[in-house]
Amino acid sequence: MDRLSDATLHDLPETIERPRYDRAGLANGIVHLGLGAFHRAHQTVYTERSLEAGDARWGTVGVSLRSPDTRDALEPQDGLYTVAVRNGEGDRFQVVGGIRQSLVAPENPEAVLAALADPEARIASLTVTEKGYCHHPATGELDEAHSDIEHDLANPGAPRTAVGFLAEATARRRAAGLPALTLLSCDNLAANGETLARVFRRFATLRDPDLGAYAAGEVACPSTMIDRIVPATTDADRDLVANALGVRDAWPVMTEPFSQWVIEDRFPNGRPDWAASGATFVADVAPFELMKLRLLNGSHSTLAYLGYLAGYETVAETMAAPGFAPLVEGLMREEAGPTLPALPGFDLAAYQAELVARFRNPALRHRTWQIAMDGSQKVPQRLLGTIRDRLKAGLPFDRLALGLAAWMIYARGRDEKGGAIDVRDPLAGRIAAATAQLENPGDILDNYLGFAQVFGTDLPASHAFRRTVLARLHDLREKGAARTVTAYEAA
Repeated sequence: MDRLSDATLHDLPETIERPRYDRAGLANGIVHLGLGAFHRAHQTVYTERSLEAGDARWGTVGVSLRSPDTRDALEPQDGLYTVAVRNGEGDRFQVVGGIRQSLVAPENPEAVLAALADPEARIASLTVTEKGYCHHPATGELDEAHSDIEHDLANPGAPRTAVGFLAEATARRRAAGLPALTLLSCDNLAANGETLARVFRRFATLRDPDLGAYAAGEVACPSTMIDRIVPATTDADRDLVANALGVRDAWPVMTEPFSQWVIEDRFPNGRPDWAASGATFVADVAPFELMKLRLLNGSHSTLAYLGYLAGYETVAETMAAPGFAPLVEGLMREEAGPTLPALPGFDLAAYQAELVARFRNPALRHRTWQIAMDGSQKVPQRLLGTIRDRLKAGLPFDRLALGLAAWMIYARGRDEKGGAIDVRDPLAGRIAAATAQLENPGDILDNYLGFAQVFGTDLPASHAFRRTVLARLHDLREKGAARTVTAYEAA
């Protein structure tokens, strides 16, 4: 079977959406760091509408900061790939053409810096996951002792981190008299633009106080809220896409019909007309971001850890098991929802019901193991902030504590049958060393609370926090995840 490429676009069935613009005439207006599945299912799809409308300024240079896999798959396809939108009612396929070039940073950091310093570039966007910010999740501050940060400060022309690349590109653009890039975080972080600005400006200041002052005064970092479920692509997914297109796509992305993007409108050097594709521009994204982190992401992580421990491979399978749907419905309605600020005109109950329906989507095989990655980075954003607000108000947080306790069991690296868990987390080794041999839930909790970068100093000092989480640890250790969750079936 032929490969998807510019040469085979004309062979696609008429039902397949495809680029109708001159791809060769696109400028490299966006450089994206973190060329993964989510970016290709979300931001590039929004940008495609602008390209179709004739605004050729917004081609994308995609940068993988670690693995060459995406570049190796897309390069023979001239950067083309398929977005497969799936639900129980059927599938829709769109070939996206906005990625003009794919780079692999470890192979050629100078090429990445050249793309960022190109006069055509106006926006540097990021989906590098929480750990890619090299920050302390509990405080949001730059981790100045991080080995890659130390490397980038010592070797500014050959950086490893996103912040290192952005700082060197900013220095080069400043020296050349070019306008500063707008830095656009699209990661699941509370106040993601503010977090990016904080670590970027601190890094720039450590490197050169004058560069830090320039970064603080000239570089815009708007916050965003992004939302679309994008499971990891499987060989079965590739076969599905090949059957639909009649050509082979080595790296399609699978996603759901729902997509949301809320953006603070601060782009001094221009931006695509993302609103034409459904993006919402606001003065303050914080209420939307908090809603998504606490309702969708908090529920997703809770389902992932409990579902994995209970033996379920996907979120949809987990939602179909006794007690899980009532658990997350109660978590959103009774614990997380009341901590959110009011959004006038926004139907919060309808949003929560829509989340439950999305979690149930049988066509998306979103693996619990995939969602469970990097828990030490995600838990502070998705669960602990909500717990802090509940504690301040003197309100219970049993469901949130159950999700947290499930992460604690999961991250130790052994499932309920004693089998090894492939834990992907920056703190995996340290967590295992501190907790894996312990049996008493109180000892397990005490050792976890020693990780100040996750829990800060306030939560370990809270008797109510310790008492509630310890009770949920006892439940999981004595009854297991599946039996513990069934208690919520009639809730």
